[in-house]
Amino acid sequence: MDVKLKPFDFAAAVARAGLRTDGTPIAGGLGSSLATSGTAGAGKAGFGAALTDALKGVSDTQNSATWMQNELQMDNPTVSLEQTMVTMQKAQIGFQAAISVRNRLVQSYTDIMNMQV
Repeated sequence: MDVKLKPFDFAAAVARAGLRTDGTPIAGGLGSSLATSGTAGAGKAGFGAALTDALKGVSDTQNSATWMQNELQMDNPTVSLEQTMVTMQKAQIGFQAAISVRNRLVQSYTDIMNMQV
């Protein structure tokens, strides 16, 4: 059995999910139900902004994976099983990385709070 994979275009998958590549929702799309905060802007800098952007990226990847799963179940001919599985793995790896960062931050906070002054 010869399996040929089509090239995966993540930007197109995100657009089909109702999001723009910068993470803002398109009106009426899947991403339009996401809550947007007033902190989004071009002039953001610092650790908090980087963390927020990373978490939004993980969320967007998870939304794209969910959309692709639904489309695959609906027998959409433009979505392949291979693309869906790759996107699901990307979402899982991103989520695991976010959990690791969170755990490290909590451990660092705990260590600092337990220091003798």
